[in-house]
Amino acid sequence: MVTDHDRPLSGLHIVEVSSFIASPLAGLTLSQLGAEVTRVDPVGGAADVHRWPVTADGESIYWTGLNRGKWSVTADLRSEAGQSMVQRLVTDSGPGGGILLTNQAGRSWMSHDTLAALRPDVITLELLGRTDGTPGVDYTVNAGLGFPQITGPVGIAEPVNHALPAWDVACGLYAALAISAAVRRRERTGSGAQITLPLEDTALSLAGTLGYLTEPQINGRGRVGTGNDVYGTFGTDFVTADGGRFMIVALTPRHFRDLVDLTGVGDAVAAVAKALGADFRREDDRFTHRAVLNGLIAPWFAARSTAEVEAALQNSSVLSQRYRTFDEVVADGVLSANPMFTEVDQPGIGRYLAAGLPAAFDGEHYATGPARSLGADTPRNQPAQPT
Repeated sequence: MVTDHDRPLSGLHIVEVSSFIASPLAGLTLSQLGAEVTRVDPVGGAADVHRWPVTADGESIYWTGLNRGKWSVTADLRSEAGQSMVQRLVTDSGPGGGILLTNQAGRSWMSHDTLAALRPDVITLELLGRTDGTPGVDYTVNAGLGFPQITGPVGIAEPVNHALPAWDVACGLYAALAISAAVRRRERTGSGAQITLPLEDTALSLAGTLGYLTEPQINGRGRVGTGNDVYGTFGTDFVTADGGRFMIVALTPRHFRDLVDLTGVGDAVAAVAKALGADFRREDDRFTHRAVLNGLIAPWFAARSTAEVEAALQNSSVLSQRYRTFDEVVADGVLSANPMFTEVDQPGIGRYLAAGLPAAFDGEHYATGPARSLGADTPRNQPAQPT
């Protein structure tokens, strides 16, 4: 068993003044990697302390999930005494300390300049909303980016929000990466770092890198919605005789060939290819003529039960997955079969399987203990990382 001392970020001490998703996720990730993370909340908790989902007794599953393995300190952040305590937590935390992670930007008492006057090698990371520093959250950033216009069924006029707070998640992981990089630079040069990371810039960066914002610049038009059809290749969902639904993706010529063989439509596909002058070994032809191909393949799924389709797909190279609910994922034993999940006994919540770090180091998925109760460690002299 790998000990906490062996984890990559062992010896780092990070103070997190945050709420909601991106910043706490960054802190959780750093904690899983071995850093000692102390979350500081106002007395009574920040705005996310009771955020849904909650238990029948009103305990926040959300809050405890994002704050596992961290120390919990509360302070009157409007008072001079509370502000001084946070400053000391950051600046007096030894050679691996001097690191602040926060989404509470604009507070002069914990600004980079203020903390750097107390500790020159301090590292601060401020998560912002929009690029100009004004407030923004995942859903407002997403609304101004273009994704809701191409999400959901084809042909509807209204935008559709995604259920996953993708930009919050990406921003939190970027924040953990940025702090790790700043620590590495400090070890080499002795210099601290003032890092700002807007949620909007995270979204714009990824949308640009993946081509969504490049298409209008180069081709003169942006991407349109394709519903459940995968853009630029062959992939869509098919319904079985008993109402099951599978997502099927054929990224390569082999995938498509095996799908055609599996569904017994080889002659029909060849005839269509000849009639259209298409070559279905090419991704763009498979995408362009997807409606015809979907019509040829769908009857095979519609004539078979979910179990029959699942069994047939298991022996094929075709990329596939049956659509499941969250309830089904848990009931199907996916968590218990995955070594990334270990049991946590979370006070106020109960026993459940919690995810560790997705990356396995030498076969080990680093996990943390449960979340501490709010303010449990307010006296700031703590020993080792909670387990």
